[in-house]
Amino acid sequence: MNENETHELIADDRLRLSFEATLDAQAGLDRALEPFLDALEAHAGSWMPDVVEGKRTYAYSRAFVLKALEEKRGKKSMSIGLARANWPSLDMALRLWLPPSAPKLYAWISVHPLSLFREIEPCREFVEMVRAWASNYPVTGATANSLAEDQLAETLDLARGDANSEEAAGDRLHEVGWLNVFGPKLVETVGRERMLSTPAHLVEELPNGSVLLVLRPTAADFASEEARVAQARAHVHLRPELDFDTVLRTLRERSAALAPVEPRFHPDLAPLLSRLPFEFAISERQRKIAELNAFRPPEPEEWLPAALPADVENPERVLSDYDDLSEGLVAALHTKVPSIFDETSESLTDLDFYFWKESFPKRYLRDLIDSHTAPALGAYLGRTLVRRLGGTWVPRQKLEESQVRVGKRVWLPFLRARRYMQSCEALLDYSLTQFFREAERHRG
Repeated sequence: MNENETHELIADDRLRLSFEATLDAQAGLDRALEPFLDALEAHAGSWMPDVVEGKRTYAYSRAFVLKALEEKRGKKSMSIGLARANWPSLDMALRLWLPPSAPKLYAWISVHPLSLFREIEPCREFVEMVRAWASNYPVTGATANSLAEDQLAETLDLARGDANSEEAAGDRLHEVGWLNVFGPKLVETVGRERMLSTPAHLVEELPNGSVLLVLRPTAADFASEEARVAQARAHVHLRPELDFDTVLRTLRERSAALAPVEPRFHPDLAPLLSRLPFEFAISERQRKIAELNAFRPPEPEEWLPAALPADVENPERVLSDYDDLSEGLVAALHTKVPSIFDETSESLTDLDFYFWKESFPKRYLRDLIDSHTAPALGAYLGRTLVRRLGGTWVPRQKLEESQVRVGKRVWLPFLRARRYMQSCEALLDYSLTQFFREAERHRG
């Protein structure tokens, strides 16, 4: 994977840290959190939180951190969120477990984008922060890694077959991330001498018996070949029963799953398909792009070379009914699809995306879809052809035979809408976007 590909890969990724330690229940809350906040403020740099989220939202200060925690105090725990109003984005949670439960501190951090950690200095500061936390609190464990890597680790295990065993769920080491703090219990299980001799960028024994291990100077190049080899060596050193070639092959599979795929979507559907990958986990997006590249919807068949004659007694009343149907759809969806007011090709794409994201045909009653949603969509689609392509309605008694004349063809928007609403797969096979584009090409 070359440097440019790596930069594309990490554009949507983020660095995620989880940190868990025991807490001194005897100290007051302000004293107990002082080392934590000291290290955060000293080392966060560009991703320092500026918002405290409790029952209310405050500008960051230590006083407001404590105030928000007290406001969220429950019987067993208290928790707050920390965030940023501007780029880079931060999603951070701080949770404290209180007596009679065992007092614990849990911090969860997600910093976006991962590209912040391409350079050595931000990574060094991040390590310093975690070192300070792990030195001041009896740490159970901590890990910092790419979010995409963590997602892949759930499906592409380094030690296949043991992830659900009772032994694995306890003290067994499963993964070596970019940054790791192994608690004293796991250190003793693996062997302190073995742990301290791990081939890695940084291995350091902390005062409380835990071990800080950092694989490489920077976090963002985790999917490179050099990083994968280093990760495999460290992991097999700590788990000597594992086979190096097998572990490295699995890590390479992860990198391959994340390798950027150039979008080559069907041109009519590109405005829609380009949105869909972002609805999947980061680790799945490149595979989804490849699948969508291969997707070729059937050519629209909802048209006639010549119009059937209008067969309604009062065309004006029928067209008014179509308007009512269309406006009912606008009234129902305008808060979720604001562009629906515009009646443009972009509005149709927004509707396609909304119905797909909602899995609408699967989640809603079939009778309601057939009797209301599909007819309303057909009316809206036909009205958009009239407004944007200069079409003319040719109403028919049978709704699915009603047509819109555009150029030398007549189009059947109600029939298209019925097919479109048959299933979630049909939302792409019979998209409103593609239907409009096809009509646009043939308007003459």
